[in-house]
Amino acid sequence: MRTLVTGGSGFLGSHVVERLRADGLDPVVPRSADYDLTLEHDVRRLFDEVKPELVIHLAALAGGIGANRAAPGRFWYVNLLMGAYVIEHSRLAGVNKLLLLGTVCSYPKFAPVPFREDELWNGYPEETNAPYGIAKKSQLVGAQAYRDEYGLNSIYLLPANLYGPRDHFHPTNAHVIPDLIRKMIDAQEAGEREIVLWGDGSPTREFLYVEDCADAIVLAAQRYDGADPVNVGTGVETSIRETVELVAELTGYEGEIVWDTSMPNGQPRRSLDASRAKELFSFVAKTPLREGLERTIAWYRASAPAYAAS
Repeated sequence: MRTLVTGGSGFLGSHVVERLRADGLDPVVPRSADYDLTLEHDVRRLFDEVKPELVIHLAALAGGIGANRAAPGRFWYVNLLMGAYVIEHSRLAGVNKLLLLGTVCSYPKFAPVPFREDELWNGYPEETNAPYGIAKKSQLVGAQAYRDEYGLNSIYLLPANLYGPRDHFHPTNAHVIPDLIRKMIDAQEAGEREIVLWGDGSPTREFLYVEDCADAIVLAAQRYDGADPVNVGTGVETSIRETVELVAELTGYEGEIVWDTSMPNGQPRRSLDASRAKELFSFVAKTPLREGLERTIAWYRASAPAYAAS
């Protein structure tokens, strides 16, 4: 099956590509330098050249709270355009299947926990993530509309917060776990006795190891053909403060942790009801948080110098 993976050289995408290759596929992974997915003529050229049968759309502009606050317009624009063009040209190319990846940030700020797919439209997302979350959620609308009008077999997954090897450890554009790992290890190496974290540590998150998410994507591509969105997660809710304590333990960080309560907490609680994924395509996350963190920390310690230089 001719398979196209947008964002296939990125954090999640690289793991999905490895998983597909292990299954005997040889997916096409376009480079952003060669194809700008916010330009329709580049998307058209990509689909004309590859002639894909399966499209896994993972390309996205994403980041932590700081990045979303700094560039809300760009986060909305880039994700909206890429999704719209990929959906349209999947239709025009007659692909057999299109898999779109949403985000837990699309859920309403005060949705009942655990988040169930039926609650997706019952409120507005948390403000700092809203432009990104709404842009990604619009891809679900497009997918369902194109299924109804054109018969496009498109499926839509909503993963929890991802972490793992090859994550983005940028000083101002990282998500919670890579940011904590980088700060604590860098502070140790610099002999600093204090790190500053945003908020008060009370919000909760659900963390999904990246290889588990890659497994879910491949299983869904193989086994699921429905119109309904599907959560992908562990079902385990962990507070930011608990996560900080665990990362400190595993990195050996013994310095002071200062909470800057003048900065935003983000969404109060996040945890997914992952029962639909188990029922529809037999996905169950396998990696406990402690084990996943140990692997991620080991990878960062081994790769940080080269990673920082890039």
